[in-house]
Amino acid sequence: MKVSYFPGCTLKNKAKDLDTYAYRSAEVLGVTLEEIENWQCCGGVFTTSASEAATKLSSVRALKEASDKAQPLVTVCSACHNVIKQTNHAMQTNSAFASKVNRYMAADGGYNGEAEVYHYLEMLRDIVGFDKVKEKVVNSLKGKKIAAYYGCLLLRPNKVMRMDDPENPTIIEDLIRA
Repeated sequence: MKVSYFPGCTLKNKAKDLDTYAYRSAEVLGVTLEEIENWQCCGGVFTTSASEAATKLSSVRALKEASDKAQPLVTVCSACHNVIKQTNHAMQTNSAFASKVNRYMAADGGYNGEAEVYHYLEMLRDIVGFDKVKEKVVNSLKGKKIAAYYGCLLLRPNKVMRMDDPENPTIIEDLIRA
């Protein structure tokens, strides 16, 4: 299976190992990460002002490329994931925002929120399946002390992110168990 991949600035600079491990792990699990061509920074934060359409254009272009390839868009960086998923939601639900963005994107044919957006953890759970992850484990975590850290960007706002229960998430623990 092929998915469009948005690595984000951090994974190409300070977190290069995480980018490498994402590619290698996906390959073992039968998933090919196809990096979005000419991606740019996602914008870093999803500003609360809908009038800031220009700051979301790199995210929309990545979403459009994934949609044009009929592939889900996968991210590893929680900040990029939050920005891209919220931008996609805004394109689906805020006609004034979508209209403004599509005026910028007119030469590219526009975009209306068709892409599916997954964080890498969601891809493992919802596309690959934790059972398959468990089958492919080479180095067990048994006996190691591991703590899950969600931060705020993966889970909130819940009405948009919909990754897990924001008050009692389990996706990382479920992955660790696998």
